[in-house]
Amino acid sequence: MLDSMAFVFVLVVIALGFDFLNGFHDSANSISTVVSTRVLSPKHAVIWAAFFNFAAVFFVGTEVAHTVGKGIIHLDIVDNLVILSALGGAIIWNIVTWYYGLPSSSSHALIGGLIGAAVSKAGTSTLVWSGITKTTIFIIVSPAIGMALGFTFMVLAMNLSRHSNMAKSDKLFRKLQLVSAAVYSLGHGMNDAQKTMGIIAMALFSKGLIGDTFYIPVWVIIACYTVISLGTMFGGWRIVKTMGTKITKLQPIGGFSAETAAACSIIGATVAGIPVSTTHTITGAIVGVGATKRLSAVRWGVAGNIIWAWLLTIPISAIISAIIYFSVGFCLK
Repeated sequence: MLDSMAFVFVLVVIALGFDFLNGFHDSANSISTVVSTRVLSPKHAVIWAAFFNFAAVFFVGTEVAHTVGKGIIHLDIVDNLVILSALGGAIIWNIVTWYYGLPSSSSHALIGGLIGAAVSKAGTSTLVWSGITKTTIFIIVSPAIGMALGFTFMVLAMNLSRHSNMAKSDKLFRKLQLVSAAVYSLGHGMNDAQKTMGIIAMALFSKGLIGDTFYIPVWVIIACYTVISLGTMFGGWRIVKTMGTKITKLQPIGGFSAETAAACSIIGATVAGIPVSTTHTITGAIVGVGATKRLSAVRWGVAGNIIWAWLLTIPISAIISAIIYFSVGFCLK
């Protein structure tokens, strides 16, 4: 059954399920700052974020999808069981971290799943180390860039508004935060929807359904942007609380600075074809904004728990994926 063409359809459905869960899990990243500053209600915030998640389809190509689809593991070892195991590992880890309110990375869960399944089938020689190294480096780099830009934008915003009274400044940044939230959601859609595109294209390519050259079909692009937007609309409210209030207390000026900083980092990485964690980036940006007040304004205990979730995501999702691979393979013997 796993080798049948019909099962490829099942894998596409499961991949879109992951895409939906990605949007659901990461919706907090898009809306937490704009909700915590009370610029938008949660209901309007998710609609705003979902719209711009989908709008990203008109602004970017498929470089990230190609990195995920052929830059993590070698395509010649890919089969339906490898893809099923990779998706299973990513989905299970996403559900666990959602349940505990931890903003982990759906992107790294998927990459960990691919690594675990590929190594289970054919050993470490199946891994594309250049792509894995680039992605792993950005586990540290993306939140660091987000933190530095968050700090910088917050300092600039405070200096530019230093001659304005509090009420006038607050009113201005509440309006600007609508723009920054939109741009951040645009960046989130650009980067995260492409990861599922890469997996679906990998499944299709392994069965020869898209020819001899790896590419991302248009219907896959539209489907992935649509589904991740729907996931965002349903929202992951457990994580909203962590992102929006537990790390540091945000005002509209801080929300604007954090979203703008994260958006710049994510869009830059997307153009470069790097599958970064939008979760890591916005968290780093929020920490950077909080640090402009004083270091004690950041709840470092909460930030530390989040960092542990980041570090564990790839290895644990890889282990889960490997368990699925061996378990399903054993049952089919």
